Amino acid sequence: MVTERGLQVLRAIVQDYVETHEPVGSRSIVDRHSFGVSAATIRNDMALLEDEELITAPHTSSGRVPTDKGYRVFVNHLAQLRPLSSAQRSAIESFLGEPADLDDLMVRTVRVLTQLTGQVALAQYPSFARAHVTHVELVALAPNRLLIVLVTDAGGVSQRMAVLPEAIDDADMGVLRARLSALITGQGIGEASDRLQALLAAEEKPQDAVLRTLAGVVVDELGGFRQERLVMAGAATLARREQDFRGSIHPLLEAIEEQVTLLRLMSEMVTDEHGLAASIGTENAPFGLGEASIVASNYAAPSGTARVGVMGPTRMDYPSNLAAARAVARYLSRMLDEDEAGR
Repeated sequence: MVTERGLQVLRAIVQDYVETHEPVGSRSIVDRHSFGVSAATIRNDMALLEDEELITAPHTSSGRVPTDKGYRVFVNHLAQLRPLSSAQRSAIESFLGEPADLDDLMVRTVRVLTQLTGQVALAQYPSFARAHVTHVELVALAPNRLLIVLVTDAGGVSQRMAVLPEAIDDADMGVLRARLSALITGQGIGEASDRLQALLAAEEKPQDAVLRTLAGVVVDELGGFRQERLVMAGAATLARREQDFRGSIHPLLEAIEEQVTLLRLMSEMVTDEHGLAASIGTENAPFGLGEASIVASNYAAPSGTARVGVMGPTRMDYPSNLAAARAVARYLSRMLDEDEAGR
């Protein structure tokens, strides 16, 4: 059984290994930390930690490094989140201030997070599945081409061009806008889609050919609102940190390219009472990402809760990365709440 001092030794090993990139020995712990005991006593504590598979020797030297199990104990019980500096907080506020739209805000979010942590930053888009359509606009591009703009109460905006089976004039467009708006404005995404699907399934009338074309385009766009989306930044950091990974980084690069795996992993992570989550090393093996760790924080959106976080090697600065994810998530929540209040 590991003693309380042994757990503090584990904390020291994790912190020193993250900082120095070198296996940590008992003498180093005595020199760098105030335990008030001899190196021999620290070696005994380290032996118990090794018996519990919390640390291991990477080679024949006396130094030890944390295992994935050791990192888990550290994150669950020993890690103390480090408050961000005033400069870091100012950077978040400055970088995220006055975005053009939701897409711009999400891109800014991952960019500032990768700058703060030096890791790959990940952010789930707010779910629009429970959102309601608040506005439909048609913009003439040509006599037989329209731009359809859909807006939801959760901040989602979609633009899609429709090629019509015949040319229309301004009066026709006004009628089409009114009919579409009557069908879906104020409806939830699912209900709006069902109404349009019913229109498409009804017996076709010649005068409704243009409306049916628009309905088909809008149904496709509403389906896009239901899909989960992920935005990322900092993939290049993986190449710079390749030596920090025990094996190949190719599975991580594939996950970044495909996104589906990362979306599943981010969605299934279990958060603590503070909305923070960490999935470490071998815990990610079912997703093919056993070489990586992900830390994340929940953020609040009008349509529900989503997550923002970072992905990197298991040898990462968990307290700092969790603190950065939490700070960015809180600011993102505030921005979305203010945007909702201003509607």
